[in-house]
Amino acid sequence: MSRAGSSRSKNSEMDELKRAFAAALRALGRRDHSESELAGKLVAKGFSPAAVTDAVIRLKAAGYLDDRRFARQWADSALRNRRGFGPRIRQELLRRGVAEGVVAEALAELADEYDEAALIGDVLARKFPTFSPGETPDREKRRVMQYLQRRGFACSAILAVFRDRDRGC
Repeated sequence: MSRAGSSRSKNSEMDELKRAFAAALRALGRRDHSESELAGKLVAKGFSPAAVTDAVIRLKAAGYLDDRRFARQWADSALRNRRGFGPRIRQELLRRGVAEGVVAEALAELADEYDEAALIGDVLARKFPTFSPGETPDREKRRVMQYLQRRGFACSAILAVFRDRDRGC
């Protein structure tokens, strides 16, 4: 009886490992995830910590799970789609469980590709097409500036773009 119970226990443990791995693959098939994000999803589905750890290790070894790739792709997408810049992207990646060093590395790589002033100009043109800093009341300028700051743009960069627009550059 003891052997049969032990055998069933091992079979159910192996079955859980396979199910956790399959669930992780399905999640990655929909979109890329950070290690922490994926582990959280598996735990939420009721898999044991051992099954979650095993799935994460196997996926990392196979190259399907990579926080560096995830951070770079997520940040690049956020910049291209004007969802944020710098601190806002950093905060979002940290919230998703990506390590600080990996986030810094991804943002440093992308800093050369994206010009903050150009992105601010794009956001202004899309979101506030009639905005002219020289002709706009202070209250409206503050509202626009706060919007841009919530998107992660630096105050100094925003003011520089406002000055350039005032000069007609």
